[in-house]
Amino acid sequence: MPQSMSLVAIVVRDYDEAIGFYVNTLGFELIEDTYQPEQDKRWVTVRPKGGGDFALLLARASNDHQSQYIGDQAGGRVFLFLETDDFWRDYKLYQDRGVTFVREPLKADYGTVAVFEDLYGNRWDLVQYDQSPLKQL
Repeated sequence: MPQSMSLVAIVVRDYDEAIGFYVNTLGFELIEDTYQPEQDKRWVTVRPKGGGDFALLLARASNDHQSQYIGDQAGGRVFLFLETDDFWRDYKLYQDRGVTFVREPLKADYGTVAVFEDLYGNRWDLVQYDQSPLKQL
């Protein structure tokens, strides 16, 4: 049975500020923003340009329990991996747009990587692989 990943939900404080960061700062594309009146929430998805079928669901916290995980979805570890075809182009662009890098660029065995934080503090790898880690499987 073929299966694939399509969405990962990321808990956000506010839809519009999250859209602003992912679209205007990181350069993602807004795929959908639909109000769902029966649940008083929005279905908001974004993805990196050229990102294929995978997207982020921006899920506004709806209670105090969910709110406590905004910015800490992976307990301080890198949570998501943003693959690029030109590390230095995107690294400099993100610096110019005010993105906070918490680990400077490093040339590793697998490629070039730096860790940045989104607007809430979730950690991301910006990475240009020498060879995709999934192609090695």
